[in-house]
Amino acid sequence: MPNSAPQSPPWDVRRLPRADGRTVLVTGGNAGIGYFVAEQLAGTGATVVLGSRDRGRARAAMAAIGARVPGARVRHLPLDLADPASVEAAPGALDALDLERPGRLDAVVLNAGIALDDPPRRTTPGGHELMFATNHLGHFALTAHLAPLLSAAPGSRIVTTGSFAAKSERLDFADLQSARDYRPKRAYARSKLAQMLFAVELGRRLRAAGSTALSVLVHPGGALDALTPARPPLHARSTGEHLAHLPLGLVVQGKDAAAWPAVRAVLDPGVHGGPVLWSPRVFGLRGEPRPEPLWEQLADPGAAAWLWEASCELTGCEPVFAAGPGRAGGPVGGPVGGR
Repeated sequence: MPNSAPQSPPWDVRRLPRADGRTVLVTGGNAGIGYFVAEQLAGTGATVVLGSRDRGRARAAMAAIGARVPGARVRHLPLDLADPASVEAAPGALDALDLERPGRLDAVVLNAGIALDDPPRRTTPGGHELMFATNHLGHFALTAHLAPLLSAAPGSRIVTTGSFAAKSERLDFADLQSARDYRPKRAYARSKLAQMLFAVELGRRLRAAGSTALSVLVHPGGALDALTPARPPLHARSTGEHLAHLPLGLVVQGKDAAAWPAVRAVLDPGVHGGPVLWSPRVFGLRGEPRPEPLWEQLADPGAAAWLWEASCELTGCEPVFAAGPGRAGGPVGGPVGGR
């Protein structure tokens, strides 16, 4: 007997489904790939919140989105991922915004990140290495503080943006924050690897708890400014620059296309929270997003579990999601020190 279950239509990055009434927070949504994630989601009717510490850049991004998406609902959430007080204040600040459905958050895209090229190691006021604190610890703590809002929205999604830089790295459990041996590019790659391992471990815990929330890990592929559409005043691109780099379009893509995996992770009902990586279909560098097996170091459950515990100790908090209605299982995580 043929299967009569309704089938989801093929995913089309250029014909996104409507998402009216939904609210999505995009960290780092004021620039780069995060901006295009926000712009594309705004075009679906969703309310998009830009998590950014720079109010001026956030306003410029909101204006750019509004110019391309008439009637776009875009808000700004002041957020500094390197500042625990700013992260802790995020849920209350969200509630203070003019949202269609206060008290719930349908998705968060953990996209923001910094890369430092200068040799000196920099630390936050709390003493954490700056890239590790911003790229991983800040997002870990933010997820913990947003968990009640995400739990209030059935089928909510925590979307984590990884980096190709992490593919060739391993965490140093004895020197997690590069205190003894600091090399900027390696420290950045390891901070992104930590963020990706967090997404994998969060997904495992959500499934074990029977939560309806999904943790989805995405990879943007290779993104080049010269192939990215202009969005003045955020990003300008000359015709000559575009033409000169056009052959690279066979290998990499613009940041607008690099946003596609995260946008699909937020919107596609066919996306699941299993242990996969959503990335561009052409060698993981360009093209429409599809699921692929986890990289070898991401499939290490021992490393992911160890990092989770270390992150709890370093941030003083832990993501806790309740099981869905009528589902078996307990909450994800628990109070720090009470596990």
